[in-house]
Amino acid sequence: MTIRLGGVPQLRLALNQIDSTVGDLSQNAEAIVHWTRHSAEQGAHLVAFPEMALTGYPVEDLALRASFVDASRRELRALAARLHDEGLGELPVVVGYLDRTEEAKPRYGQPAGAPRNAGAVLHRGEVALTFSKHHLPNYGVFDEFRYFVPGETLPVVRVHGIDVALAICEDLWQDGGRVPATRTAGAGLLVSINASPYEQNKDDQRLELVRKRAQEAGCTTAYLAMTGGQDDLVFDGDSIVVDKDGEVIARAPQFTQGCVVLDLELPAAGPVPEGVVDDGLRVEHVTLSAEPLPAYEAEFEGGYADRLDDDEEMYSALVVGLRAYVTKNGFSSVLIGLSGGIDSALTAAIACDALGAENVYGVAMPSRYSSEHSVGDAEELARRTGLNLRTVPIAPMFDAYMESLGLTGLAEENLQSRLRGTMLMALSNQEGHIVLAPGNKSELAVGYSTLYGDSVGAYGPIKDVYKTAVFRLARWRNAAALGRGETPPVPENSISKPPSAELRPDQVDTDSLPDYPVLDGILELYVDRDQGADEIVAAGFDGELVAKTLRMVDTAEYKRRQYPPGTKISPKGFGKDRRLPITNQWRETA
Repeated sequence: MTIRLGGVPQLRLALNQIDSTVGDLSQNAEAIVHWTRHSAEQGAHLVAFPEMALTGYPVEDLALRASFVDASRRELRALAARLHDEGLGELPVVVGYLDRTEEAKPRYGQPAGAPRNAGAVLHRGEVALTFSKHHLPNYGVFDEFRYFVPGETLPVVRVHGIDVALAICEDLWQDGGRVPATRTAGAGLLVSINASPYEQNKDDQRLELVRKRAQEAGCTTAYLAMTGGQDDLVFDGDSIVVDKDGEVIARAPQFTQGCVVLDLELPAAGPVPEGVVDDGLRVEHVTLSAEPLPAYEAEFEGGYADRLDDDEEMYSALVVGLRAYVTKNGFSSVLIGLSGGIDSALTAAIACDALGAENVYGVAMPSRYSSEHSVGDAEELARRTGLNLRTVPIAPMFDAYMESLGLTGLAEENLQSRLRGTMLMALSNQEGHIVLAPGNKSELAVGYSTLYGDSVGAYGPIKDVYKTAVFRLARWRNAAALGRGETPPVPENSISKPPSAELRPDQVDTDSLPDYPVLDGILELYVDRDQGADEIVAAGFDGELVAKTLRMVDTAEYKRRQYPPGTKISPKGFGKDRRLPITNQWRETA
């Protein structure tokens, strides 16, 4: 047993919450080198990066492509060599990547070569240790049993006389496995690398989870999270370090790249742990440096970054998600149809915050049914935000179609929306902007949108935001601007006037839909919580209204399937979270 005279062993830990891009291995490696160098300049003794930081996360079916797995493995070895060549080889680096199993795993029905969600420890130019995720999530947006072989080891590295156990994301979210195994092995520190997507209120859940797991592991626990965005997912950072009693030592900012450096006093390592421990895990131990460091004065004692309130947190997620989607797909500007309504106004505000107003292009497309304030409110939005605005009336195009087709009723209404969609896509092709669809979750739920009309676009920033929350976020954003001495971006008239598609004279949304607070209450129970009609009625909603609403939701599945992706902020967004058949005769009510 290594005993440190004069005190408890020390370790300076650097947790780097970075934003990786799926498939961009070279740039992800570049970021890892950059932040490792930064960590070294802070005097770190152990550096960690998030789950699959080298490949980006989630890789989805890229995991099934052998060429991509091979590229990940090659890049990992090259990264280890480069860190050594640049004078960083003595600093152990924990990094997530994509690997494969070398032997068949009949227990899981997987052949040799099956992919692994893996982590590695890089040291002195070599891959000193590899391990793979033990608990594989298979719910919500996760399909990890579709891809990966579970890990069957408890990886432990001895760094400066301290045993550090390693885990990956779901290993903390599920009971058993590496957490109790860490206690059995006597590790002094548990480091979990994660790519846990943002959801409303998840930060509170995450904190309680990490505190609980630290107490179960019996040691200081570091939860390192990814930040940034990938398609419809947003990663909010919020890395957390707690001591063995569950007390928070450090908590990183949300939605921000950066490095959390922390001086820790940790138990000295005992005899090298070996054998099989909890949940059948075999200890795999590697000693990198056996002797404790000479005593040094602690400079980094932790800190607790200010928490965002619920509305600011949600709005920040929408901004980060949109920015990531646009920039990672090689675009620099967006195009939005501006009706003067609340949805397009909030979408525009988010876009301006994400990309800069100079990169946001709006088009007002009034028809014969548009109110006077429709264009006026769009112009006011442009004045407040500084975005680019043009006005192109659709009346001549509409009249030409009507003369040829003689449409009436719903077909006539939807024609207006489709003309606007066609115009937006034409301008997108001509000028290179990507189109943003401004539909909200309430409308998508009940099918209150026009296919190939207001549903056109590459991304839907508020796709997972209920209408009541759209109003709330607009008010929050305006209040935040006032608090900073800035011009509120959303015109007050866009917030206060009754919502309307303006496709027929004097139309308002409540002609077809319940008041939004009532509608959203029903939808939250049916869509997000999977409750049936009887349960929703028992919660206090009118039975006839519940039946009508649920029928609208059920028959609109084909529309939602064709809607563009959008930032996921709820536990159950429309997409991978909620997978229902389009052809489906089951109904909750007669």
